[in-house]
Amino acid sequence: MPNPMESAYDRDRELVVSDIDARFRADVSLLGGLLGTILVEAGGQSLFDDVERLRHAAIDAYETRDDEALAAAERIAASFDPARAEQVARAFTVYFHLVNLAEEHQRVRILRARAEQRERASRDGATATGAAANGGAIGAAGADGSLSAAIRRLVDEVGADEARSRVAGLRFHPVLTAHPTEARRRAVASAIRRIGELVDERDDLAPGDRTEAEVDRRLLEEIEVLWRTAPIRTTRPTPLDEVRTAMGVFDQTLFEVVPQVYRSIDDRLQSDAAGRVAPVAPAFLRVGSWIGGDRDGNPFVTSEITREAAHIAAEHVLLGLERAATRIGRTLTLDASETPPSDELLELLAAQQELAPQVTASIGTRAPHEPHRRVLLVVAERIAATRRGDAELGYAGPEALLDDLHVLQRSLRHGGALRSANGELQHLVWQAETFGFHLAELEVRQHSKVHRQALAEIREGGERGEMTEEVLSLFRVIAELQGRFGVRTVRRYIVSFTQSAEDLANVYALAEAALGPQAADVAIDVVPLFETFADLEASVDILDGMLELEPVQARLAATGRQIEVMLGYSDSSKDVGPVSATLALHRAQARIAAWADRNDIELTLFHGRGGALGRGGGPANEAVLAQPAGSVDGRLKITEQGEVIFAQYGDPAIARRHLEQMASAALLAGSPSNEARNRAADERFAALAETLDDTSRARFHALVKADGFAPWFADVTPMEEIGHLALGSRPARRGLSVESLDDLRAIPWVFSWSQARINLAAWFGLGTALEAVGDEQLLREAYAEWPLFTAMIDNFSMSLAKTDERIAARYLALGDRDDLAGLVLDEMRLTKQWLGRVTQSDELLVARPVLAKAVRLRSPYVDALSLLQLRALAAVRAGEADLPSDDHHRLLLLTVNGVAAGVQNTG
Repeated sequence: MPNPMESAYDRDRELVVSDIDARFRADVSLLGGLLGTILVEAGGQSLFDDVERLRHAAIDAYETRDDEALAAAERIAASFDPARAEQVARAFTVYFHLVNLAEEHQRVRILRARAEQRERASRDGATATGAAANGGAIGAAGADGSLSAAIRRLVDEVGADEARSRVAGLRFHPVLTAHPTEARRRAVASAIRRIGELVDERDDLAPGDRTEAEVDRRLLEEIEVLWRTAPIRTTRPTPLDEVRTAMGVFDQTLFEVVPQVYRSIDDRLQSDAAGRVAPVAPAFLRVGSWIGGDRDGNPFVTSEITREAAHIAAEHVLLGLERAATRIGRTLTLDASETPPSDELLELLAAQQELAPQVTASIGTRAPHEPHRRVLLVVAERIAATRRGDAELGYAGPEALLDDLHVLQRSLRHGGALRSANGELQHLVWQAETFGFHLAELEVRQHSKVHRQALAEIREGGERGEMTEEVLSLFRVIAELQGRFGVRTVRRYIVSFTQSAEDLANVYALAEAALGPQAADVAIDVVPLFETFADLEASVDILDGMLELEPVQARLAATGRQIEVMLGYSDSSKDVGPVSATLALHRAQARIAAWADRNDIELTLFHGRGGALGRGGGPANEAVLAQPAGSVDGRLKITEQGEVIFAQYGDPAIARRHLEQMASAALLAGSPSNEARNRAADERFAALAETLDDTSRARFHALVKADGFAPWFADVTPMEEIGHLALGSRPARRGLSVESLDDLRAIPWVFSWSQARINLAAWFGLGTALEAVGDEQLLREAYAEWPLFTAMIDNFSMSLAKTDERIAARYLALGDRDDLAGLVLDEMRLTKQWLGRVTQSDELLVARPVLAKAVRLRSPYVDALSLLQLRALAAVRAGEADLPSDDHHRLLLLTVNGVAAGVQNTG
């Protein structure tokens, strides 16, 4: 019998979703209309008319799938003079920026509506109904993504005590990286943010506020700024520019959002007692950063840059802690007669008076009978002194700060002020536990080849080159930073292209060469990075050798036998193709997890995922739930790259949702039901996996190993031109010629294919592999029962949905290699056919209808930009453009920005 409360809840949800969709459409209409006004004002009615002509033609070509309609749109794109072509390209690019903003605004609305529904359902007693409805499968809880649902599911499966233990051991460790995948200038991003704030204001207008007309006038002003801001950087950002950009994520969202997420866990675990008793929710987040530490292939990241990056981050977090301590301290106006201090607090107060008599005297004058307030305000002064580098007054490390805060909490509890002890003050404790004095745990990465060359020079005993001196200088900086801000500041050293245990031993040998006997006092955790197919296959043998190294044994003793292993998604996909790489990574994780279990290792697998599907991207929480049994165990570490950083952490509501989703996925991945499901599926479909692996890899190699493939790839995509874009501080190549792809970074490899509307890096080989299996029923069963295969099919479908065969054919024709072009297009058609058979749908995104709708709405506009890019690329390839500064190159680079905004991923 249907539950009337549940039916009402569902109807209410449908009404809310319908209302939100209507408001989203209204936002797009408003912003598009305001952009039209600016176009007329800036370029006259004729500019607006030209934009509209191309827009309508592109829509007609997309909806009718008529070749003549596409040719008509192509003729319009070709008819513009160079100046007008640039203006039209910029108009479409600005439109995408505005649509992206509206979509982000919609996501926030949906998150708020869901939170309100959950709260209302809880008040109405519908929680039990919702729990029963979601209790049938781990996927339901995982799809919900809330920590509350995850904890509830764990309690059901393992009991309250074990669930609490697993929550206590939870770790989510996002690592921000400086990969050059953010195609927007910072000035453009700032203008978009200001427009977003005005859209928020317009959404929340109340009687007495500014009128809609006033807000719209300001929106027009900001859209004009966006239109008139040059969209392309003229100079590359420096590594420190990238560091400062990333600091915006911390300042605007993470510092405040993190304790809110912890609080939600505590509320769930403690129910009505939350806030009155000591919190049990762990500070499970650890933020990492490669920005300023990753020197693999980036000559601009030096030891001095690493030092400065750490100091910039410390400045931000210490300022945040100082302000929070000051704000909370001013509110602790608890009189000693009502809240008597503990003896421990009085001892701390006396120690503070001896350490800083003038500071404590000044504060004591303002709060003579408020000892708790006095203590916390002195704590704030000591944090400020730490930030200034005042060693006498400042804290030696975050542990000393936490000791003082815990004394304060215990005294408040002793005096009966339970909510003061466990409220905002606990938020400050959580912030200090999470961010320390370093904010993000800076990680160093260097190529194994560099270490080998440096050691060879040192052992020869001759004059050391600049590179070797730089390598040695880095270890001295690591020692310095650990002494200044604590061990967590920088202790992980990632070795790119780890091919033997010797590659790991070399790091410790270099540390000893740089520091001498002091090397033993510096904490260095060497992290192997397995990137290529061969290295993934050899990973366990290499790890066995790693365990025999004396420095590794010493670190195991110091850390409780903790080891991190990093897996590279980007290069493995470029090496053997996306299907084979996906399966190789899955096998490697299972083998490494079994190795850790045999050797009593607490393993953390570090997933080097990119934002694009060709580099391991896609919905990360779904990918986590598909990992092999035992490979997550409540500890999840992933890279957050390029545009993904700002998409996931740029807005507080979205950042909170993302953190909850990832934490809940980390918890649920190790639940008995999820592990049993993955283990059974891996065993049942092992033969299927082998066929997919072998055939997809052979098909991929038939393409990329064909004679002349590398220069052909450079001809049919804007690969060379992307190198002219000042996207990031790191070069796009490690020294590549167009005769070889070996040293081409995975980012421009993926970026180039997405620009050509082919997305080859994210799907090529799948169609041949599925056809080799041939058994449609088996494939459908795998899609329903095998999480890894489900995620792969859905992600490849997402990538193919953003392709366009007719436009792709035009790019491929630029290379004058019908054989290679035919290979790509045949595989594209075959893959789409087999995806339809597996999912039993003509729609590529049948499992993701919201995304399918977004792709359909965007695609005609992306098509318009692609036609403009093709015009420019054809001219460049025909030799009509000699310099990167001429009209054709400028148009090409403008459209690269626009297509990136339209498809919403770069590399």
